[in-house]
Amino acid sequence: MRHLADENWWMSIFDDVYLQTDSRSVCDDHLTHQEVNFLEKGLNISKHWQILDLCGGQGRHALELSRRGFFNITVFDYSGYLLLSGKQNAVGENLAVTFVRGDARFIGFQDGCFDFIMLMGSSFGYFVREGENRKILTESFRLLMHQGYILLDLPDKNHVIDNFKSRAYHRVDNQLEVIRERKLEKDVIYCREKVMNASKNCIRDNVYCTRLYSQQHIQDILQDVGFRDVRFKTDFMRRDKLGDYGCMTNRMLVLASKG
Repeated sequence: MRHLADENWWMSIFDDVYLQTDSRSVCDDHLTHQEVNFLEKGLNISKHWQILDLCGGQGRHALELSRRGFFNITVFDYSGYLLLSGKQNAVGENLAVTFVRGDARFIGFQDGCFDFIMLMGSSFGYFVREGENRKILTESFRLLMHQGYILLDLPDKNHVIDNFKSRAYHRVDNQLEVIRERKLEKDVIYCREKVMNASKNCIRDNVYCTRLYSQQHIQDILQDVGFRDVRFKTDFMRRDKLGDYGCMTNRMLVLASKG
């Protein structure tokens, strides 16, 4: 079984097939509403803030925030397909959301231009090499205004390890089924995902990975980058009673401030 992921796997996997295989999470309007409810009411973020939805895909959180009156939102992602999907939805609903394509390690905006940066949906930790993930945090620190905030939405490491399943099966609909084979190695989950169509033909066979972080580990990294006042919320949108949602089954939020 192939388990080693190409270090650039994230450049090609997020497309129309991804929106189908992961639709239970990334296309679930009820889940998005619940998550944004927490952003708006639990964190009390301001409608006047400059917000960056980093690695935001099709901008499901950004679009929902815009529907609620937030008007300074930028979605940044590498996937041209997801960004185009988000743009089309924004235009269709007349929502003022900006979509920008690029690498989250080298964003390129000017220093101190955002009040709030969020990485939702377990979208942090895609690099096996720790230093590459750290670059995203360093770049985020540069982009935040003084006293700005970063929010990380991470898989709960303890829950993943305690409930680790090496194989999972998921039928999307009558046309697609997904088989996932997983391996846990040195705090990194490698997952081989095979997507089969109704004729049992394999239309995708990829390996991707996600690095897991304990509270202490991610706190140490954030503080080393320069962040302060690191806080945690565990059991965020817990879904283990609903089935195997992979890294979206039980999540941990990490909030930290600049200055």
